[in-house]
Amino acid sequence: MKYTPAKPPIYGESLDSLQSHLAANGEPKFRAKQVMDWLYKKRARNWDEMTNLPKSLREKLADSFDIAPSKRVLAKESADETEKLLLQMDDSSMIETVVIRAPQIGVGQESSRKTICISTQVGCAYGCKFCASGLAGWKRDLSTGEIVSQLIHVCHLEDATTQRASEEIASFDNIVVMGMGEPMANYKNLIPALRILNAPWGLNFGARRITISTSGIVPRILELAQEPEQFRLAVSLHGATNPVREQIMPINRKYPLEQLVPAIKQYGQSKGRMVTLEFILIEEINDTLEQADALIKIALELKAHVNLIPYNTVDGLEWRRPSIARQDTFYNRLKNRGVSTTIRREKGHDIAAACGQLKLKMVNSE
Repeated sequence: MKYTPAKPPIYGESLDSLQSHLAANGEPKFRAKQVMDWLYKKRARNWDEMTNLPKSLREKLADSFDIAPSKRVLAKESADETEKLLLQMDDSSMIETVVIRAPQIGVGQESSRKTICISTQVGCAYGCKFCASGLAGWKRDLSTGEIVSQLIHVCHLEDATTQRASEEIASFDNIVVMGMGEPMANYKNLIPALRILNAPWGLNFGARRITISTSGIVPRILELAQEPEQFRLAVSLHGATNPVREQIMPINRKYPLEQLVPAIKQYGQSKGRMVTLEFILIEEINDTLEQADALIKIALELKAHVNLIPYNTVDGLEWRRPSIARQDTFYNRLKNRGVSTTIRREKGHDIAAACGQLKLKMVNSE
């Protein structure tokens, strides 16, 4: 479904496109840089705050662009300081953005590492069997401006509480494109959005601190390998053999491991970067030693890092999380064979932090 807003979000404009728009409307191009400073450096919430712009220009901008393409409906914080934002778009669609805080030992929360998890679609069409995002199906892609605006919501939230925000353009450390939707299925809007976040006139956020996650759309992985930016890549593997992966991820029928693994390898070689393999551990599905050994073979071939994620329970789905003992057995098998591995104990379970859960709870309660 294609959604066309009454006015496009200003956050979808690049410096060049805004300069062209202003020039076409009889305004000097240098004004575009001033607008970008207000949006990304000063975080203006409305056009009238842009006091160094003529009133006539502010009126033109207000007529042409939406400065608030989404609104925050709900913000929930968990006991482990994970915070989930439920955002509503102009067409009443809802998406989720998550702030994951990892406090550093010996310092306060203001010095904790923060990772922002953003969405790229309303719903998802890929039907991964463990995920809440796809339970209601795919509705539409987010526009470039809607993707960027998620980070602006986070900036507004952080600016109110984080001293570091006054010293840096962004007060968080990493961006992961791992929220609702399949990022590579919205490639045409995703890459321009990330370039806006990366640009010096935008959030000036380093490409090496941005990770794009995919369930395994091989053509887009190969296309991303040719992009000039050094974005990181994470692949949701979740099964180390085709039969197991197909049970969890239907996309494997179109892009089986025989196609996916070489594409990942090409990406890693092209960028000279270590790729991450995401592996959700589901009891008696993919947490066996046989799966561990197959995963070891893939990870060593790719020189990849493996991120083990114990399954986060989703209402309406039958999967179960393995016991701590089974998790540790799987983890130790990989570590003992020389695979770079971490295990991510759950965060945000008490606020339904798995992708799509908060939206699902909101919809089901209406």
